[in-house]
Amino acid sequence: MVTIADVAQKAGVSISTVSYVMSGKRAISQETRDRVEKAIDSLGFSPHAGARSLASRSTNVIGLQAPLRTGVDVHVVMQIVTGVVTQARKHGYDILLLASDDSKALQRAAKGSMVDALLVMDVESDDPRIDTLSGLGHPSVLIGLPEGRRSVPCVDFDFEAAGWLAVDRLVALGHKRIALIGSPPEVMSRHTSYADRLARGFLAACEANGVTGTVHACPSTSESIATVDGVMTEDPGITGFFVHNEGALPHVATTITQRGRQRGDEPAIVALCPDDVARSVPGLADSIAVPAEAIGAAATDMICEILSSGAKPAVRLLPPALTGAPTP
Repeated sequence: MVTIADVAQKAGVSISTVSYVMSGKRAISQETRDRVEKAIDSLGFSPHAGARSLASRSTNVIGLQAPLRTGVDVHVVMQIVTGVVTQARKHGYDILLLASDDSKALQRAAKGSMVDALLVMDVESDDPRIDTLSGLGHPSVLIGLPEGRRSVPCVDFDFEAAGWLAVDRLVALGHKRIALIGSPPEVMSRHTSYADRLARGFLAACEANGVTGTVHACPSTSESIATVDGVMTEDPGITGFFVHNEGALPHVATTITQRGRQRGDEPAIVALCPDDVARSVPGLADSIAVPAEAIGAAATDMICEILSSGAKPAVRLLPPALTGAPTP
């Protein structure tokens, strides 16, 4: 069994220094802290729960893993982070930001007694970090909704319901062939939870309404113009568009409008994005707001409820709503 003495020997420090790194009771240089945390990780040291309690392990810090992976919209990520930080301060907690996208950072933060709890963003439908969180024993909440049995509590926006809502709106406007211009290819290939759920709701709603629906991955850059141009060329009958890609939205909206005028039809665009993004893009028929800050705040409320009362919540999804045609 690995002991605190083993960690101290491997890190080349005293036992008391290891204890201070774990408890946060005394300032330790970053270089020394890094050596101790590396030793803890390499040895797989996990102090006994009773010993942690005696050491007053509470840090009043929540770890937030917010990886900036390719294809993810940084604007939305930072709005969620803002919601987490703002709400955490109301509960008396600080936030430790973990920018990596793997399980090792979660293990270091938990086993090194750096945080009281963990929030994890950018969740995939089958995310390997879930097993890690279940094994750590730290209070944890996912900002996202994985497939299957959910052993870790989850908070997110109801993307599947948003897909239904957008299709219903476009059908009400008279459109029979509808395209979802979605996340970048790398996001869809990772099976990021929100992208999978949005496509699932969109296609189910198209089937239920008796209309044709197709899903298209789309770059978040000006390259999106070629993607949309290809979609409209391949199927000239598509006149309804549901766009969930904040970076591509201005390019996509301009291209759809221009091509529609050339063809003599009247395409309609419903966008799923934060309100400030929707207001910056003219010509939208309607929009569905992504309440990014509210998602972060709700996740923080849930983790603080777990910390304070030992509650065992399951899933909370924020419902979508149409906001009306934006006024730039």
